[in-house]
Amino acid sequence: MRAVRLLLAALGAAAAAYGGWLLLPQLGTTVPWLIGGPVLHDLLVAPLVGLVGLALGRLVTDRLRRAWISAGLLASATLLLIAVPLLWRPPSAPPNPGLPDRDHPLGLAAGLAAIWAVTAAALVVCTVSRRVRDRRANRQ
Repeated sequence: MRAVRLLLAALGAAAAAYGGWLLLPQLGTTVPWLIGGPVLHDLLVAPLVGLVGLALGRLVTDRLRRAWISAGLLASATLLLIAVPLLWRPPSAPPNPGLPDRDHPLGLAAGLAAIWAVTAAALVVCTVSRRVRDRRANRQ
């Protein structure tokens, strides 16, 4: 088993070295992306998420509602993270005539609207079911 692990580690190191060798000619344009992502995360995204989480914990006392809102925020953040390169990058090549052009800001807005519509519907269902359950408990 140890020999297999050593072989896999050697293959992984060789693959990483080959990737670094391929990256070497593009290092000047790649380093800002490799460093900028973690710096942007640590200086902007992480404190913002922490403040939103702190505010959410104080404003929404019901655990079920807080869970649904947190899920909506998490899905929105993931969608925004995926959409950033599509929104900021200049076109790297001429448009492909075989593919329809897309309006990425509109697609992002539609995706966020869908996420928050589902979140709002879940919050309404939670509220209604809780009221029904409370009314049944009060009748007995």
